[in-house]
Amino acid sequence: MQKTEHSIQPEVSIVVPLYNEAESLPDLVSEIEKSLTGKYEYEIIFVDDGSNDDSWKVIQSLATGKSFINGISFRTNQGKSSALQAGFEQAKGKFVVTMDADLQDDPNEVPDMIAMLQDGNDVVSGWKKERFDPISKTVPSKFFNYVTRVSSGIKLNDFNCGLKAYRSEVIKNIYLYGELHRYVPVLAKRQGFTRIVEKVVKHHPRKYGTTKFGLSRFINGFLDLITILFVQRYLQKPMHFFGSIGVLLLLIGGAINIYLAFIKLIMNVGIGNRPLLFLGILLMVLGVQFFSTGLLGELINRNHVEQQKPSIKAEIKQTS
Repeated sequence: MQKTEHSIQPEVSIVVPLYNEAESLPDLVSEIEKSLTGKYEYEIIFVDDGSNDDSWKVIQSLATGKSFINGISFRTNQGKSSALQAGFEQAKGKFVVTMDADLQDDPNEVPDMIAMLQDGNDVVSGWKKERFDPISKTVPSKFFNYVTRVSSGIKLNDFNCGLKAYRSEVIKNIYLYGELHRYVPVLAKRQGFTRIVEKVVKHHPRKYGTTKFGLSRFINGFLDLITILFVQRYLQKPMHFFGSIGVLLLLIGGAINIYLAFIKLIMNVGIGNRPLLFLGILLMVLGVQFFSTGLLGELINRNHVEQQKPSIKAEIKQTS
């Protein structure tokens, strides 16, 4: 990983992950300058996610003589979440804004989003109400947004919009990997940042290149949503999940076996070749396994909490 760095103390950090967007970068910098110059002290952090075009050379050229432009370059493509995480770790601003490099996000929206953060919100998520994307991208996105909205309880219409603004405390308390960049509001809520709002933003047609969206990204993102929701609800109480399933399976299996024992002992009916017998035994074995998994999870979690007690105490603030 290579970097270009300049020493400034900005109020706003603009993090731009990119992959093969060399043509759009000069225009993007120009638009950001028009939108923010004179309003905020800001920095732009470009994260080149292993591009095989001239994106890194363009970033280095743009950074020459401009102290507010920083760059990070991955040797191989790591994915948008890893690129954003690298940018978050370098961001120095009180407010952090993310946007895509393809010129579809409008930098003119940033001042209003920063103002909404200054009003006390933790996260401001863009909503591309009018989109200029192919149907192969918009239809899966609508389904994805609906499922995420219902399952997470966060009332956003567009979780996948690249244009978002955060207070720095938010991005310092989350860690992105896989396809988790789609779920930053969900991760933020899990960490206690519940003031999450949405702003309708302009969406422009792509000017250069082609979309990097594919069906595999949608499927992987959906699987990551299941992971987040599971961890969010059961990380601290694994027995509530595994134990509940285990008890249910044990009850069903036990009821089946009691019934079979009754007809064998009272009615003298043979049960050795009945599929129901094998089902009852299987359910009881699975029930024991699920219950044991929940118990092991509780023991592991308890051990982890015991090890973390000093750091947890260090984060507690008290007023005298």
